[in-house]
Amino acid sequence: MTETSELDDSFHVFDTTLRDGAQREGINLTVADKLAIARHLDDFGVGFIEGGWPGANPRDTEFFARARQEIEFRHAQLVAFGATRRAGGKAAEDPQVRALLESGAPVITLVAKSHDRHVELALRTTLEENLEMIRDTVSYLRAEGRRVFVDCEHFFDGYRANPEYAKAVVRAASEAGADVVILCDTNGGMLPAQVQAVVSTVLADTGARLGIHAQDDTGCAVANTLAAVDAGATHVQCTANGYGERVGNANLFPVVAALELKYGRKVLPEGRLREMTRISHAIAEVVNLTPSTHQPYVGVSAFAHKAGLHASAIKVDPDLYQHIDPELVGNTMRMLVSDMAGRASVELKGKELGVDLGGDRELVGRVVERVKERELEGYTYEAADASFELLLREEVAGRPLRYFRTESWRAIVEDRPDGTHANEATVKLWAKSERIVATAEGNGPVNALDRALRVALEKIYPELAVLDLVDYKVRILEGKHGSHSTTRVLISTSDGTGEWSTVGVADNVIAASWHALEDAYTYGLLRAGVEPAE
Repeated sequence: MTETSELDDSFHVFDTTLRDGAQREGINLTVADKLAIARHLDDFGVGFIEGGWPGANPRDTEFFARARQEIEFRHAQLVAFGATRRAGGKAAEDPQVRALLESGAPVITLVAKSHDRHVELALRTTLEENLEMIRDTVSYLRAEGRRVFVDCEHFFDGYRANPEYAKAVVRAASEAGADVVILCDTNGGMLPAQVQAVVSTVLADTGARLGIHAQDDTGCAVANTLAAVDAGATHVQCTANGYGERVGNANLFPVVAALELKYGRKVLPEGRLREMTRISHAIAEVVNLTPSTHQPYVGVSAFAHKAGLHASAIKVDPDLYQHIDPELVGNTMRMLVSDMAGRASVELKGKELGVDLGGDRELVGRVVERVKERELEGYTYEAADASFELLLREEVAGRPLRYFRTESWRAIVEDRPDGTHANEATVKLWAKSERIVATAEGNGPVNALDRALRVALEKIYPELAVLDLVDYKVRILEGKHGSHSTTRVLISTSDGTGEWSTVGVADNVIAASWHALEDAYTYGLLRAGVEPAE
């Protein structure tokens, strides 16, 4: 069931993540995954969701059956994908065409050959029979009450080889009743100026309503999609996060953002654009791929500023170094503190973290110099906000933020004759005037240290029981050779409601890990609202 959208039919945003996007290497969607993604896409407000090829495999057939029962679409219409009837047959008798009808989808997309060599070599039929296959299948599905879109596969390559035949395919589909004929850059080899010229010519010569489907093999899929819109296309086919075969498809999110914010074209229901970052990340979680940090509009680095010069300008007016307000797409501006930072970067970062620097130029100067000194040693604060906040609060207070004081620690790795290993750590520390000694085993020396520290501190700080180390990264820094190299460790920790990162640097991985763990536990107690012990 689909509610009536406040948008008209003059422009289509068509998503094919569940079909074309699922062809990306490394993506294997279950039916449950496809249902989850469909809900996210409908929540975003796309007009059409292509669910797959019913009849081609049991998974897609099941998806359409369950989607009819389990999803009440608010904005989107579900689309079934399939091919024109076989050569020499009739659409009414073709089992694949029948499966499209049985899917129950109100809209059907047919793929049709538009490159003459593909017709003759792949379909092994005549050019005229291919046109008749298109006419027969489109008109039959239309007579059965379905809306029909036609994807002209390899259109741009076919147009280059035989423009008159490529246009004849467009006319055949349109005249038979196809609502939209989509020009597909199936090999992804086109450039924007070429796309715009071809779409303009085909539109003028055929009068058909045209759409665009662009692959990203030249890195131009988004640009090619917008070039087609400039030329008169009113239907764009995209995938979430640009997922797709080979290097991918036109990315749904930059295309939609450009249409709404740059072209001023209303293509989503009211308020849905602000959900874009959330939807992008949610779909990435479903397909089990890490969201791209540098993806336009929705990446966590899309509005991150590092250079001191940029920060000085942003302090005066954020728009000076941002092409849009990140809140329009549900993202946020971030300040990165590094050895490139100036006073403005530190002041803005302090404001972001809720630390009042009170306009103290001397204090800000000390922080800047300390950051530069620490980064020269190998620290990085742009990826470790929690460690930076501890440094900042230490400078503001004039003393370390301390819940415990380490007396000593050690980690032992034992190789046994039977091939097994043992990892044991002992920590000695002071907390609230009490000396604590704790020992623990782990599946590695760092895990053993983490457990020993937790055993020692949980007696005094039960708030630490909910902490969980969720990520651990090690990097050997340049400057020295072999086992004498400096090591940097980044640790991500969660308390179940949020996540933070800390950094440690030392001449060995265990010591660097210990420093990062100390910051992680200290920040966890600060976050829990616990008063420092000293």
